[in-house]
Amino acid sequence: MATVVLVHGLYHRPEHFDMVAERLRSTGTEVVVPELHRGSLAVDTAVVQAAIDALPEPAIVLGHSYGGSVITGVRGAGHLAYLAAFVLDVDESAAGLGGASSQLQDAISSEPDGSTSLHPDRAIGPLYGDCPERLAAWAVGLLRAQAPGCGRGVPEHHSWKHTPSTYVVCAQDRAIDPGLQRKMASRCTDVREWQTGHSPFVGQPDLLVELLGELLATRTPRRRDEGVTTTR
Repeated sequence: MATVVLVHGLYHRPEHFDMVAERLRSTGTEVVVPELHRGSLAVDTAVVQAAIDALPEPAIVLGHSYGGSVITGVRGAGHLAYLAAFVLDVDESAAGLGGASSQLQDAISSEPDGSTSLHPDRAIGPLYGDCPERLAAWAVGLLRAQAPGCGRGVPEHHSWKHTPSTYVVCAQDRAIDPGLQRKMASRCTDVREWQTGHSPFVGQPDLLVELLGELLATRTPRRRDEGVTTTR
């Protein structure tokens, strides 16, 4: 069975991908959505790696925003998809590349235990500004606190150097600068550009379902021990 692994970003939950996951499952695609927020980039990466390792063949692995930092560090994916996400190179971190826009930074609140959260009213604009009001309210209601330091994590492995990859630039993004996205996208095998904000899985899930369906249709099934590489 074709499998897609969806990796969410900071402050988010697996449920943010519900609309995409439901549509994919209705077509017979297996969908795995690991839960992050385990305390560090290394631990989050290990959680996703375990999900990939449990599958019988290499999956399409999509990372959104910080989820790009996570999928950069995994091994054994059949195809990587970066959605307004961080494609990190050696010694780079999301924070070091100037990850969050000033509008998103203004939404961040520090908690007594050192974690951070997003102020709901301020988060809607940068994260879901182009989404229908009802869906934006639903998505904001799911946001959770984030342990410190994940955005400063540096991957130990750089999978995009050896695995086919697709980058989706969200040209109306107000959370991660589209100019930075385009620079990171140049590291990928294929680049798409959508006229959406930061979270098309909420506002326009069919776009993401269509892209993943295309990648699934063009993939070459392989056993895990065959590996997947590409010449750059």
